[in-house]
Amino acid sequence: MTPPPWKTALTANEARVLATLMEKARTVPDSYPLTLNGLQSGCNQKSARDPVMELGEHEIAEALDGLRARSLVIESSGGRVTRYEHNFNRVVGVPDQAAALLGLLMLRGPQTAGELRLNTERWHKFLDIGSVEAFLEELQDRTEDKGGPLVLKLPRLPGARESRWAHLLCGPVDPGTATAALPARQETPALLDRIEALEAQVQRLQARLDRLAPETEADVAEP
Repeated sequence: MTPPPWKTALTANEARVLATLMEKARTVPDSYPLTLNGLQSGCNQKSARDPVMELGEHEIAEALDGLRARSLVIESSGGRVTRYEHNFNRVVGVPDQAAALLGLLMLRGPQTAGELRLNTERWHKFLDIGSVEAFLEELQDRTEDKGGPLVLKLPRLPGARESRWAHLLCGPVDPGTATAALPARQETPALLDRIEALEAQVQRLQARLDRLAPETEADVAEP
């Protein structure tokens, strides 16, 4: 059976771009779809990212080309500035809850069900850890006709109470390598609220600048 086009392993840059679009669609809807500048700012955030990346416009544009080829990203050019939005749920065939978990795993690396429940609060509020685990198990047990498993439950770290989960959108995961890494630092909910508010403000300002830029260029061009 030929795998669906989206099943081709994502690069690290493609995963960061896709997950950033998935995140901003939920957390800053007023600025979504994102411009290239807004997308770059989101990809290179210093908070809620593991690893922290410094992607340039060329790298993001290259990642967008790869994602568009898989129909995972849609480009809209009706306004003055080209904008981008994800098409993940429809193409991959997962509900919002599962997409939230996969997006967080792409942005922050392997996490336990408890960490995912906390970190996805701005995307989707899960009732309890059990519901998070149920969706993760569904993603792990996906049949090949649906594209195969999308997550993997990793062996428990020494002294840890819970196992962590990793996504498989960038290809197979080596459990030994994944379990060698320490869990990412967890910000408190209050700090996350403050960071989210600041990021939303930056996104709104960026969107305003993007709208003003063509007008400014037109004024300069006039004799």
